[in-house]
Amino acid sequence: MTIRPISAETRAAIADLILLREQFIKNRLIFVEGARIIPILKVLGATDKDLEKMKTVSNTLRDDPTLPFRKSKNGRFYFDFEQSQVRRLEYQPFALSAEEDFVRHDSGQTRKFQEVDEDLQGNSTLHALLVFKALIFRGVPIKQRPKLNYDTENFVCTLFNLRTVTNKDLVGEPALEGVHSDGVDFTMTTFLGSENMTSDSAVTFVHDMRAKNALRWDEVNPVHTMGSYQHRDFLDTLLFVDHERKHSLSPVHAVDPVCPATRDMLIFFTRKPVVEGHISHPYDSLNPHHSLPMRVELA
Repeated sequence: MTIRPISAETRAAIADLILLREQFIKNRLIFVEGARIIPILKVLGATDKDLEKMKTVSNTLRDDPTLPFRKSKNGRFYFDFEQSQVRRLEYQPFALSAEEDFVRHDSGQTRKFQEVDEDLQGNSTLHALLVFKALIFRGVPIKQRPKLNYDTENFVCTLFNLRTVTNKDLVGEPALEGVHSDGVDFTMTTFLGSENMTSDSAVTFVHDMRAKNALRWDEVNPVHTMGSYQHRDFLDTLLFVDHERKHSLSPVHAVDPVCPATRDMLIFFTRKPVVEGHISHPYDSLNPHHSLPMRVELA
């Protein structure tokens, strides 16, 4: 058997991945610029062709079920560490409650999103992002949430592809709910692109757990704000421990107020499977998706 030498680019990407994991364990949060994460994603299987396709995948999004300024799709995936793979799970409705630090007019409602399609699911960039997240968070000890099953090694990931839109009639709010958590163990947000958006739009503010839920980003006591991050460039990615941090975001503003401004994101909500008594217990099937199967190896 011929063993091929590892390239310098691959060695550098692996070393950087190890460094990012160490920083995540220490700080409970990392922000990775697109220029830094792309070489890692390429080592993990992302192709140049698929990277380019990812910039326009949000063009097929549909109207959001509860927010008029948003287009959306979602899909459920399973980090099966026992079998060293990520696979697509069958469709389920989505719910997020005030009990999980999410206070909004639709808190506790059962929402039904259009499903993520093959154009995103089949993209090697998405596969690499899923593997990247798994490599960073696997085995990291965290503050546990109630009503989640921490006896299993595996995790459920709900992926959202979102476009926030500001136009002459609506102001797009990436987080209308204000200060919140996402009801999960690990949240990852990845920027895909924007059009006509001002340079000071959509700043993410990270708060400690003392910050009061539902406050707007500019109403929070500065003592409770730990930092701010702005997704500006393609694939800029923020990853944090969701039950140890809260966050809020500023609105999307338009450079030219006559034309719509858009901001496209991937949001990866990852948590342990729920147990009975959790609001999502009726909607947490671990069955595979039959019409849109997907399997990505983690090893």
